[in-house]
Amino acid sequence: MSTLRKLLVLVPFFMLTIVSVSGQATRASAARHPISFDDFIGMDAVSDLQLSPNGRLAAFVVTDYSLQTNRGNSDIWIVGIGDRRPARQLTNKPGSDSQPRWSPDSKHLAFVSDRDGSSQIYLVSPTGGEPKKVSRLKMGPSNLTWSPDGASIAFSADISWPEQHEDKFPSQAKAWDELFYRHWNEWRVGVRSHVFLLNVRTGDSTDLTPFDADYPTLALGGYQDIVFTPDGGSLAVVANLDQNRAWTTNNDILLIPTKGGGEPVNLTKANQSNDNNPVFSPDRKWVAYRAQMRPGFEADRQHLMLMEWETRQVRDLTADWNLSADEILWSPDSRFIYAQTEEEARSSLYRISIPDGKREKVIENAYDQSPRLTPDGKTIVCLRENSRQPDEVFAIDLAAGDARQLSHVNSKVLAELDMNPVEDFWFTGAQNARVHGLLLKPPAFDPSRKYPLVYLIHGGPQGAMQDDFHWRWNYQMFAAPGYVVATVNFHGSTGYGQEFTDSISGHWGDYPYEDLMKGLDYLQAQYPFIDSTRIGAAGASYGGYMIYWIGTQTKRFSCLIAHDGVFNPESMYGSTEELWFPEWEFGGPPWKSREIYRRWSPQNYSQNFSTPMLIVHSQQDFRVDVSQGYEAFTALKRQGVPARFLYFPDEGHWIAKPRNRRVWWNEMLTWLGKYLKTEQGAN
Repeated sequence: MSTLRKLLVLVPFFMLTIVSVSGQATRASAARHPISFDDFIGMDAVSDLQLSPNGRLAAFVVTDYSLQTNRGNSDIWIVGIGDRRPARQLTNKPGSDSQPRWSPDSKHLAFVSDRDGSSQIYLVSPTGGEPKKVSRLKMGPSNLTWSPDGASIAFSADISWPEQHEDKFPSQAKAWDELFYRHWNEWRVGVRSHVFLLNVRTGDSTDLTPFDADYPTLALGGYQDIVFTPDGGSLAVVANLDQNRAWTTNNDILLIPTKGGGEPVNLTKANQSNDNNPVFSPDRKWVAYRAQMRPGFEADRQHLMLMEWETRQVRDLTADWNLSADEILWSPDSRFIYAQTEEEARSSLYRISIPDGKREKVIENAYDQSPRLTPDGKTIVCLRENSRQPDEVFAIDLAAGDARQLSHVNSKVLAELDMNPVEDFWFTGAQNARVHGLLLKPPAFDPSRKYPLVYLIHGGPQGAMQDDFHWRWNYQMFAAPGYVVATVNFHGSTGYGQEFTDSISGHWGDYPYEDLMKGLDYLQAQYPFIDSTRIGAAGASYGGYMIYWIGTQTKRFSCLIAHDGVFNPESMYGSTEELWFPEWEFGGPPWKSREIYRRWSPQNYSQNFSTPMLIVHSQQDFRVDVSQGYEAFTALKRQGVPARFLYFPDEGHWIAKPRNRRVWWNEMLTWLGKYLKTEQGAN
């Protein structure tokens, strides 16, 4: 998820694996070389794009990581939209500066910084100068949102709940009496997220949600779940108030008075599924938001809903659509809503008419995030990336379709790298469906040679492999040692219509597996440069599950890598935190649907294991507990199958810390090199 600007020193073997293993890495171009770990972690991550209300400037966050400190450092950058001046760094202090948010008059940026030892809210002029601290908080703020008059900033923060008193003899013991006692990678015992209102002039803050619930929601929210009503008198906040939060997806949009003292008003009570991401129209007549219709299904289609603010009447603008609305934004004249969608491994931007719901595609065949519309309605400013370039800031002329790159944070590093683009392929998979995949050729590719194949399997399972520069499962890093890399967006993947996404539920081991095997057949038949005797596969989360499943169903692979995968769905149910997920995927809790849990459990077919496997798992992964990895490793070793366990005590579902990422890549590529027998590979 993040990057580093420092030059790193790696173990000699790792450099040998990355740079020299193809035997010809730099022959194609003396000026370029395959990406190494130094290059990969030396690139900066661009994120959190924010357009000024006057449309003249964009602020964004640039993050780099250091092996020396083993952490990231973020700074605020700024770039002009209409001029040709390069992007410039606005903040530059030890510690992290993040969450830039423009004041309504575009004269100030609020941001969060820990430069003085604790996370506080600061203001800075876009022209520069010393930032001014405007808060004195005991808790770290997030989700910053300006009031329309610029006098206040709403934010959320974790607090003790109920309030904890200091103990003369403190202990690390925890006690709880409800589910959702932990989430993702953090303990939630005795903690609640509340919404506060900060007076910018005095620095005083008030808790607007002194209730026993999390505001905003901890799970399944949108990119903007705290927003002021146009008159500034209330906040629309997304929260889940159900008592059974661990197995419900019932997020609602709640109206909370900014003066405090009033009970929240539920705007979406009629829908028992997930409502999120409220966005008010410039003319104040409407609030648009996203809604799912099937309770308990986290990957249900996100409908684009429109509520008339005066009457509270609601209509579905995308009832006949088969794609999900991701990020949504209004046109300045309130006549249109723009909806970004995931579509066939990339993204598209649609313009939807308010009066009649008619829609047209205005941007396609790119991978964009954080679209923002200038006040004249003519230009989209967004983050754009692909498999060869991390996110940068772009401006897109909606009339002409021209895209202009505004930031060049990583251009110098990228100019030195030999990286190929991904290529699309299609084949007939399970249920005679047309299935999509991506293929990447290694640096200095020679079509007359034979190359090993690394087959990457995505998680979710309702997710997709896309034409992006992934900060964890990076295609270029896998290709650099001399591998062809391929991935298939099997049944259950997003971006190919909701029916295709739905098809994996209750079918974890049949349709997706059939797609993957037929995809492999297609690759071997269509690409003669793939060596069918040297094939490895790797996946994470559901992808890790599929690695375990593959290991029990076929012997086609030379080696396998499972990262944080589900091995035993029955035991996983009792150790995960979001129970709605296994209950939807397997038809209920195990005592009601035991047959389907066991039918698709790799653990029940462990006797078939024979392929060498690397298992990666982390202690702080509360989504798929580390015990899943232990169970799989025991099954492999008990039968004498070559296996290795890579354990991270300080990571969650993802590997985030720079030093751990270095170890992760080294172990992954060493394992592949050992069994795929690349030139000068591991011995």
